[in-house]
Amino acid sequence: MRLDKYLKVSRLIKRRTVANEACDAGRVVINGNVAKASYNVKEGDEIEITFGNKTVKVRVTDVRETVKKEEAKEMFEYI
Repeated sequence: MRLDKYLKVSRLIKRRTVANEACDAGRVVINGNVAKASYNVKEGDEIEITFGNKTVKVRVTDVRETVKKEEAKEMFEYI
């Protein structure tokens, strides 16, 4: 699954266009490398997102195309 879609489906970022812009600005890092929106997300990847002065680090535990709001938190774990 594309990175921008994963960020939206997992609800780490609310809209896919915002996720795409964050990737283009270099604010999303996967496994220590700046990632593009087209990066293919896999289980076990570590994603670091910078929101202004706040940084969120998560590990991907599940990759699904669609998910209910309650189950979205099961797709990742905070580091």
